[in-house]
Amino acid sequence: MASLYAYFRISKPSPERVPSSEEGGWYQSLRRRTFWGVTLAYCLFYVCRMTLGVVKQPLIDGGLFTAGQLGIISSALLIVYAVGKFMNGFLADYCNIRRFMAAGLLVSVAVNLSLGLLGLVQGWPSVLLFGLCTLLWGLNGWAQSMGAPPAVISLSRWFPLKERGTWYSILCASPYLGKAVSLTVTGIIVAAIGWQYGFLFSALAGLGGVALILFFVSDTPESRGLPSVQVLCNEPPREADAIPTRLLHKKVLRHYGVWVIALSSAFVYITQYGLSNWGVLFLQKGKDFSLQDAAWIIGLSEGFGIAGTVLAGWLSDKVFRGNRVMPVILSGGLCLAALALFLFTGGGYVLNVLYVSVFSIAIGVLYCIVAGLMALDIVPRKATGAALGIVGISSYLAAGLQDVVSGFLIQNAGFDFTGVAVFWLVSCAVATLLPVLNWKSMQRKVVEF
Repeated sequence: MASLYAYFRISKPSPERVPSSEEGGWYQSLRRRTFWGVTLAYCLFYVCRMTLGVVKQPLIDGGLFTAGQLGIISSALLIVYAVGKFMNGFLADYCNIRRFMAAGLLVSVAVNLSLGLLGLVQGWPSVLLFGLCTLLWGLNGWAQSMGAPPAVISLSRWFPLKERGTWYSILCASPYLGKAVSLTVTGIIVAAIGWQYGFLFSALAGLGGVALILFFVSDTPESRGLPSVQVLCNEPPREADAIPTRLLHKKVLRHYGVWVIALSSAFVYITQYGLSNWGVLFLQKGKDFSLQDAAWIIGLSEGFGIAGTVLAGWLSDKVFRGNRVMPVILSGGLCLAALALFLFTGGGYVLNVLYVSVFSIAIGVLYCIVAGLMALDIVPRKATGAALGIVGISSYLAAGLQDVVSGFLIQNAGFDFTGVAVFWLVSCAVATLLPVLNWKSMQRKVVEF
């Protein structure tokens, strides 16, 4: 256990120092490599997470699972992920982010590989297959929870505060890119040769992510012979920088604003994961699209979420000069309108792509600001992982509950999606109103640090 702790703990400063004349160049190069390494790798985390959302219809048509059972399997990942993200958020503040993140993605690769091989073996008893899939997908949830905390902590370790909003918004685009790749490429593979090969493709993509982390990501500037980011970027010292990480964690746990953001983020995730996890099935059952067309519609729209997250940083930092509330109001209203049109109107391929693309742009802004930037704004750098852990457990418990509720609402209504549509729309409205109504009081709490 001691050797495991030593392997994963934060790197010690390197005894070899970079000459002062070369510090600027080395810093820019290493932070750029680290940023793109974690961003692209986190995209591939999502490829390993989204496979089940693509293969639901083939599993139902094959008589392997019901919609309710698939909701339970999906929720296993999200509920375990919620607990894991909470615990790993606190742990990651002490950890070597390169090793921590690579280990999580490697386990996720093993799970996807196992499910693909499991599906190639015929004749499994249904109860045993259901149990194995639930157990493995739950294990994938824990592995996935080792992705976001080190990715976001890398920003705190390598970027000054004045640049963090812009770079964070780009990092937030990686889940959407991962979803787009999974829903489009995996959709083609599943439609062509079977659902088992969707899991095998995800495992292969995940291995590429492990390689990216190991070759490109650095733990801290100090571990590469550089001064801290505060020194490199001439940041004035903050009072919280002198407080031990353990005490900051206790303050974060008692911080009113962090819990409001966590609750707001929970409703964002209900809406977001409702469409991501059930959108393909909705288009097949509710609008008579083929599997490939449905996967492409949802997959293409996820790509527009990239624009939404990047837009979030630009809107809040440049247009509204640090005001986080106005982008939330604008994106929340647009998100509601687009989602309602998608769920309650007809239309062909192009019109449905338009609806879900506008939804993805809007939910991307909402996700980036509510589930990330607002939390980062009100906690010190050394407590970034803890804040994201609290937001994460709330968000993914809600997302897991959503999968169970959505699955049984769809099943019990005989694939009538009216009830589940109302559930998603109300969640979107609450996600918008909570941070807007509480932001001023949350900001006043910052002084407690």
